[in-house]
Amino acid sequence: MTDHSLTKSARLLASRLPAFTLALAIGAFASGAAQAQSAVDEGRNLAFDRGKGNCLTCHVIKGGNLPGTIGPELIDIKSKYPKREDLVAILNDETLRNPLTVMPPFGRNRILTEKEINAVVDFLQTL
Repeated sequence: MTDHSLTKSARLLASRLPAFTLALAIGAFASGAAQAQSAVDEGRNLAFDRGKGNCLTCHVIKGGNLPGTIGPELIDIKSKYPKREDLVAILNDETLRNPLTVMPPFGRNRILTEKEINAVVDFLQTL
């Protein structure tokens, strides 16, 4: 190979590099968005599952059937709880903030795993 052919190859590679980088970035973004939507869907399923999260027993949630009214309606959650960790703490064990609550301590009593609690929080933040 001559110096000229190396230079030509390097220029060709350099001209394609931005497109390749953009394709990687778009793929990573699409993958992240799909994973986030998957977590939201998992959280919705858990919240509506009468044998697992069971949020509908006490709360009105948009899209849920036969909700209870013991707890507050779950709407506008992200503005009420802008810190994600506050929602995680409530689901883990609300008795730490409010000893008189009737809300089950989903994390403390191992009703939901940490991953499941995070999925429910992902869903709640969409309400």
